[in-house]
Amino acid sequence: MKNLIKRFNKNEAGATAIEYGLIAALIAVVLITSLHLVLWATTCLHALPQLVLLSAHVNI
Repeated sequence: MKNLIKRFNKNEAGATAIEYGLIAALIAVVLITSLHLVLWATTCLHALPQLVLLSAHVNI
């Protein structure tokens, strides 16, 4: 029984797999957030000229 407990304590393969999974999840979150921010900024850049034209038309 003691031998089984010693082998269980030395086995770190599961912990390594969990660590790699957490790193992959963190990278996925960073990529999704970055993509969202880039798309939002691109949308704002495309909408800006239209807003300028609309505000110029209203001020006339």
